[in-house]
Formats: sequence, structure tokens, C-alpha cells
Amino acid sequence: MTKIGILGSGDVGRTLAKGFLEYDYQVMIGSDHAEKLEEFKKTNPKVETATFERSAQWADLVVLCVKGTVAENVVEKTKRHLSGKIIVDATNPIADAPPENGVLKFFTSLEESLMERLQKIAPDARFVKALNSIGAGLMINPDFGGGIRPTMFICGNNENAKKEVSEILQKFGFEIEDVGKVESARAIEPLCILWCIPGFLKNEWTHAFKLLKK
Repeated sequence: MTKIGILGSGDVGRTLAKGFLEYDYQVMIGSDHAEKLEEFKKTNPKVETATFERSAQWADLVVLCVKGTVAENVVEKTKRHLSGKIIVDATNPIADAPPENGVLKFFTSLEESLMERLQKIAPDARFVKALNSIGAGLMINPDFGGGIRPTMFICGNNENAKKEVSEILQKFGFEIEDVGKVESARAIEPLCILWCIPGFLKNEWTHAFKLLKK
């Protein structure tokens, strides 16, 4: 598996594109606003750019990292190209309303995650929740000293998909904690809220989660 299609042209998409290139994957970023990628393309000429649909069609594995408010539309638009493919779902259901005392607002409830909605739109795609509860600057080779590897919580219905995604995340420098099926995204997605609180309240954005086991 060498071709990675990244759906999303923001900080996360660009960071992951460079990270995948570092580990010798082919990368194509999909966006409906190609003008956003002109400067990025100049400094990263190995990254190909295309529409969402073309990137999804071309890829062996897809990373979904668009805003949560448009994620369902993007999956609906590309679903005919997602069947059978692994989709790393890095989205969060962040509402457009501003945070309240540093706490983000979600447009989902604890009874249904955004990933569950996406899985229903593209039932034949193999979604794996990951990379939604850490900042873009720490997604590739995070260095906390002392050989400490932060924990990346993942979930999804397909065991083989989770195994392949875990292998990628381990290359990127994470310890993996598989917490179950798609319903577990109801717990993983709110970690984004917790991760962002120190940022909004104290401008601290360089932390990560670590699960300790005895």
C-alpha cells in the first residue's frame, strides 16, 4: 500500500502529507479549493493535488481530515470510490458555535458519533478513527523526550484495517490503543474537547494523551 489520498487541505492535511512522504508513500491531497494548495505545492513538489473525488479514486488508503461540518458531504461525494478502502477518520464534530469557557461544542451527542454517521453513508468503506485528539504539529514523530510515545486511541469495525492503520501510526511515533468498534468513536471524539481546553484557556497546545497500564 503506497498511495495515500488525503481529503482536506488544512494544517492537518498538509502535515500528514509531508509525514507520509517522509515514510516513502505517494501522496495526493484532495480539495475543492485547489488555490489553497498552490504555495504548498511549490515547496512540496512530490505531493500531487486533485479534487476530493480524484484523490479518493486514486488512493489505496484515504485520510479524511476536513472540517467536521462538511465531512458527511465529502464522504457522500466520494463514497463510490471508498468501497473496500481503509479510511482514517481524523475528523471531529465541532459545531460552528464558539467554545464556552474553553470547551468546544459538538453537533453530535454521546449516542452517535460523527464516524458512525460517516460509516452509514459509506457502509463498504473500512473506517478507522485516529489522529483526532492531537495537534497537527505533533502528528509526525512527536518528541516528548525519554523515548515516551504518546497514545493514539483508535476504533473501527474492521480488524485488518485497524492493524494496517496501527502500523502506520507506529511509524509516526505513537503507541496504539484499540478501544473497539465504531461505537467507541463516541468516546474518542470528545477527547478533542479535552485536548483543546488547555489551548483555549492557557494557550498550551503541545501536549498529548498517554495511557498508563500496570
